[in-house]
Amino acid sequence: MGLTIGVDIGGTKIAAGVVDEHGTILETSTVPTPPTADGVIDAIADAVRDASAEHVVDAVGIGAPGYVDDKRATVLFTPNLTWRHEALKDKVEQRIDLPVVIENDANAAAWGEYKFGVGTGHEDVVCITIGTGLGGGVIIGGRLHRGRFGVAAEFGHIRMVPDGLLCGCGNQGCWEQYASGSALVRYAQQRATATPENATILLGLGDGTPEGVEGKHISEAARQGCPVAVDSFRELARWAGAGLADLASLFDPGAFIVGGGVSDEGDLVLDPIRKSYRRWLVGSRWRPHAEVLAAQLGGQAGMVGVADLARQG
Repeated sequence: MGLTIGVDIGGTKIAAGVVDEHGTILETSTVPTPPTADGVIDAIADAVRDASAEHVVDAVGIGAPGYVDDKRATVLFTPNLTWRHEALKDKVEQRIDLPVVIENDANAAAWGEYKFGVGTGHEDVVCITIGTGLGGGVIIGGRLHRGRFGVAAEFGHIRMVPDGLLCGCGNQGCWEQYASGSALVRYAQQRATATPENATILLGLGDGTPEGVEGKHISEAARQGCPVAVDSFRELARWAGAGLADLASLFDPGAFIVGGGVSDEGDLVLDPIRKSYRRWLVGSRWRPHAEVLAAQLGGQAGMVGVADLARQG
């Protein structure tokens, strides 16, 4: 199979990219994300047609933000759209007359990093994406692990704290409530409220109030050495690393890949994650340690990954 298209569904835009067998994006097209589920399907078709106007394309892969069934055809559930058992594959195929593969967007990003990014050379890889929430993907023996029903590696909803913070999924104590961009903002706001004298830089980047603190302010303040911002990143990293230690007990990978917006901060967050991982890893002194690596492909990982999965059929 030659060229394929990978589609990334975002909150504000839908991007489609023509990708070759080396993971190189040759052409892209973006359209705004419509407010309705049916509108999103039409917009996917429009983006695919625009991207493929100058190329011969053999198949399309779509990274969907939700649970995808084992046949990679139906979106069982997605929290940010009203898709419930949505026959996305059939509906898009009817519009574009090309074979379509649906995959969870975090799985797609994990495959992209494994095949074309920092994961090359490893056969057993666990990826986590730390953004607004926390997602993940697992490659075992060079194969994407999807589980019996297609919904494996929903790491964000592992219960880390019994009766802990309420999660948007309805449960309490989910990992993403403690290791995500949303958690980072909460940590910073709480610390700025408790010790405003240590948050001068951070508060100065926003509107002067703890409630006005946003993720971008925390990143900039941490780079300037703000104690509250740095400590907030360390708290996120403590929870992230503890979770990786648990995943090591399950999967024993050769590498963990940390992606998502928070990972863009590099060693500011990766070093304390590595430290926490080593601290909580069972038998840490006596066993080999997986590498903890920063994702390499950034926002293109999902598009490249799902395009390659479509190439495999």
